[in-house]
Amino acid sequence: MGIKDRFRSLSVIDTAAAVIAVAAVVGVLWSPKLSNTIARATGSMKAVVVSVDVRNSKVADSAGLIRQALDNGRTNLVIRNQPAGSAELIRVDDISRQLVAVQPDGRVVSAADPNREIQGLLDARFVLRSDATVTPTGVVVAGTKLKIGTPVELDGRLYRLNGVVSGIDVQ
Repeated sequence: MGIKDRFRSLSVIDTAAAVIAVAAVVGVLWSPKLSNTIARATGSMKAVVVSVDVRNSKVADSAGLIRQALDNGRTNLVIRNQPAGSAELIRVDDISRQLVAVQPDGRVVSAADPNREIQGLLDARFVLRSDATVTPTGVVVAGTKLKIGTPVELDGRLYRLNGVVSGIDVQ
């Protein structure tokens, strides 16, 4: 039986099964995990340090929230209402505003605003490390372009904070 005879004996069901099998193999090979692995191997996936500024968030215990976030070590990212995986939390910096006053003798004196703690407002810069694809047009995290000014939500076990990307540093 030759090859021509074998192809003639294929039915519609056999052909459909072959097409489904090929589609399944292509789907497995073209999965996001494999794409990320290939991106890491080719060098287009790099570590990036992202700074996210959170301003004027109502928090009863800001020191406790920061301590809990640092103890966890990771936070989930939501970029433009799309989950973008998690990132390593490196540190949290205090970026609260300072009150400045010029004294009669010309000295400039600055002090922390006491109303911030009374009102329970959090002003902090979350510094995160994540893997991203670096393209000529920018940095892509989980399929979403990340640029300075992009709104980002930081999502942890006990918090969900709205912030804005204030810095991106490709390692």
